[in-house]
Amino acid sequence: MDLRKDGRQWNQLRNIVITRNICKYAIGSTIIEMGDTKVLCCVTIEDKVPPFLKGSGTGWLTAEYGMLPASTPERNQRTNNQSGRSQEIRRMIGRVLRSTINLKNLGERTIIIDCDVLQADGGTRTASINGAFCALVDALVQMKKRNILTLPILKDCIGAISVGIVNGNKYLDLNYYEDSMAQVDFNVVMNSKDEFVEIQGAAEGMFFTKSELDNLLEIAKTGIKEIIEIEKNILKNELQTLSGY
Repeated sequence: MDLRKDGRQWNQLRNIVITRNICKYAIGSTIIEMGDTKVLCCVTIEDKVPPFLKGSGTGWLTAEYGMLPASTPERNQRTNNQSGRSQEIRRMIGRVLRSTINLKNLGERTIIIDCDVLQADGGTRTASINGAFCALVDALVQMKKRNILTLPILKDCIGAISVGIVNGNKYLDLNYYEDSMAQVDFNVVMNSKDEFVEIQGAAEGMFFTKSELDNLLEIAKTGIKEIIEIEKNILKNELQTLSGY
């Protein structure tokens, strides 16, 4: 198979850079770069929970997602009314991050993770999930230092990546050019035990078989293993602290 336009192999991730603790007022923060996609992820906490959890002793985690005006070639208009796409993505981020922690051990507190796309070149939701996970780990460590949570709190690491079929070729970690032409594309989230957390996918202009789906998920799994290994290398001490052992 020929090299892709950016010089990568079909099963090669873009370069990943994670910069931690870059916001003074956030309890945890990262900028994650996956190729030319850059996302700022910041964590704050509130000493309250949604009404349906009041009095339960259980905490909550939610997320927000948005694209800054200059994150794309054409300026994004600022608006207080989030698009359907943004709402769907923030719900996904919240769901998958909630799966990683023991909410009962938070007490009645809410963790809020804001994901702001600084620069978009495909895979903004998967980059947001990976960056948000790292920011969450740092936030949980700070909460432990303040004695406002109970260990063990972290269930597992997670990683997210996109895969797709572009002109008949299966690719890992699609950039915008590839994503815009993909006949099939998926966003996949898994944990370190090779268990699926979430799968989103669809075809456009073609059908795909179960065999192709299985193949795409295997490709995604190899990429997610690499991402989780990066997370474990960066957060080794923090992950050990949060395990409670």
